Amino acid sequence: MTGNDLIGFRLPTHIALVTKGKNLYAKKHNIPIKNAYKRSNKLILETIESSVKLRIPITTFYLLSTKTHDLEYFSILVDSLSEFFNELSDNGLIHKNMVKVSVLGKWYDLPGKLVDSIKNLIEKTRDYDAFFVNLCLNYDGQEEIVDAVRLISRQIKAGKLDAELINKELIKENIYSSYFLPPDLIIINGPKRMSDLLLWDSPDAKVCFTNKLWPDFDMVEFMDAIKEYGKGG
Repeated sequence: MTGNDLIGFRLPTHIALVTKGKNLYAKKHNIPIKNAYKRSNKLILETIESSVKLRIPITTFYLLSTKTHDLEYFSILVDSLSEFFNELSDNGLIHKNMVKVSVLGKWYDLPGKLVDSIKNLIEKTRDYDAFFVNLCLNYDGQEEIVDAVRLISRQIKAGKLDAELINKELIKENIYSSYFLPPDLIIINGPKRMSDLLLWDSPDAKVCFTNKLWPDFDMVEFMDAIKEYGKGG
């Protein structure tokens, strides 16, 4: 399926993807875990390219949860992401199409080499505004809401906010993704269960389960998910 196959279909403004199953993919294919990460990174770039071609403004990837730190392959993941982000910061697709990259989560608590690559990527794309890519790193959807509550409570304690004025809009203004519209479509790869990605923003999103591990995902299925979304209902 190509972009032409989506003519006449309603397209989402914001697509969020949960990239689960990389370690299972490595075991399934009996390959080193770093090869699964390399495949994952290539797929992220392909997805960004597809979103740009379809003129979908916002694409979010859930790459690293707060629970990943305890896994035995964490250091390999850090090396892979650091290398990928450094490559992405100089990628022609990103700069030609003015893709602004933002990072959601407590990424500043990650290992130094990964933090440096993130800072470099953010800095090199900070003035772009044609397309937006969000990378969720060291992210937890519940913690995102907790952090918003903390920020609001500090405003109340400082006498800058009346507690009676707290509403949904105020919560939205204080979450990590405050700048972005909520996702219209969430694509979940890996085990078939709900995700904590963008919890506050996702109650109205359509959810698509692919029944595939993320590295087995491809652009045909990406287009199929968008087409299914475009049918409405």
